[in-house]
Amino acid sequence: MLIAPSILSADFGHLARDVKAICDGDCDLVHVDVMDGHFVPNLTIGPVVVSAVAAAATKPLDIHLMVENNTFFVDLFAPLQPKYISFHIEEEKHPHRLIQKIRSLGISPAIVLTPHTPPEAVEFLLEDLDMVLLMSVNPGFGGQAFIPSVLEKAKRLKAMIQKINPECLIQVDGGVTDKNIGLLKSAGVDVVVAGSFVYKNPVGVKEAIASLK
Repeated sequence: MLIAPSILSADFGHLARDVKAICDGDCDLVHVDVMDGHFVPNLTIGPVVVSAVAAAATKPLDIHLMVENNTFFVDLFAPLQPKYISFHIEEEKHPHRLIQKIRSLGISPAIVLTPHTPPEAVEFLLEDLDMVLLMSVNPGFGGQAFIPSVLEKAKRLKAMIQKINPECLIQVDGGVTDKNIGLLKSAGVDVVVAGSFVYKNPVGVKEAIASLK
């Protein structure tokens, strides 16, 4: 299981410190939530701040776009060479074209499904994807409760992946803790995003990541 702490829960007054803390704490990816205030009712960060995150990080970036006009944002963040850029299927008219564009930039393409979107929505795109991100909360804000139906959704998606593209990873984002990560693993999930559990945990960042692993 790969652990991708979300910097959405970090202290932005000490962002470099908090990015370094998760990297030193043996995270696998640094998850960056980009929200535009249109696709979701929240506004987060742009390339100036993400450049600072990239400079502080010693682990690869995992950029999750929650935006309208995905292509514009892909072009904006591609120079930072993240490991993954993921975009929402619900907001993209030409997903296959955008997948090809992301890969042509040397970045692994990923697609995100909100809680109401069935896994079958990406069936005909799976052979071209490196990862599918299942939201286990409604996108927009950190600290929400885990939606249990994502477990069945992950199982259905895993069955499709095994037939079409076994190398494609499944990521889950939202409400992940040490109490439900075992269930996610059993459902076939490969990567989890955890923000509040890592950054707000009284045991400390490194210990929180270790408990998830």
